Amino acid sequence: MGDGGLFDWNQVPVQVLLASLAFVLCAIIGMERQFQHKSAGIKTHALVGLGSCVFTLISVEGFVYLAEYHVTRDPSRIAAQIVSGIGFLGAGLIFVNRDVVRGLTTAASIWLAAAIGMACGSGLIPLAVLATVLHFIAALAIPPLARLLPQKGDRASVVVTYTDGRGALRTILEEATAMGCRTTLLNTKQKHDEEGATVILAEMRFQGGPQLRDVMAQLMDLPDVVGVEQGRPDPDEL
Repeated sequence: MGDGGLFDWNQVPVQVLLASLAFVLCAIIGMERQFQHKSAGIKTHALVGLGSCVFTLISVEGFVYLAEYHVTRDPSRIAAQIVSGIGFLGAGLIFVNRDVVRGLTTAASIWLAAAIGMACGSGLIPLAVLATVLHFIAALAIPPLARLLPQKGDRASVVVTYTDGRGALRTILEEATAMGCRTTLLNTKQKHDEEGATVILAEMRFQGGPQLRDVMAQLMDLPDVVGVEQGRPDPDEL
């Protein structure tokens, strides 16, 4: 121990460096999430990494003085509680919209930010830097490669119902293109809904891009889109 009693001033520069590094690395991860317009961005990731680092430093160095009292200390206890606590935080980022699960990647990045903070707190700086680099490989490099993988069979057709005369079809095609999909318009039919309004039933097929369920959920959120259903329509309808 230093001359300051229970507090060792000699460790302060190292602790400041480790906490700062955790803050910066996790903020960099948060920048990628914020660029993707996700709910948890720079601030959330930076705070998660900093908090995890501080808790780890407390676990490793905060109770060293107990050795003088012949008390057994277990640094892994606080670390284990960090992992459990981050699980609750990540769960708050995951939600289901029309049977489509969203937020899993952001929740995983929060979990990784906690791990990076813990690595910094433990002094494992190379591991923390490597984890940060691998995050960007997973988030930016893997998705384009995954789209190049061959898919078994053709995607089922999707029937998109939208209000006629409001430019909805153009919006649908633009949204699909923005998601990286190649859209084929197979057939269309005009009909009237229960309220007498004119709607269009368009049978489409989307190739490439994200999972079909994600495409459907994204299209359902567009204005003037009444419904999105998977599968070939009834011949009497289309």
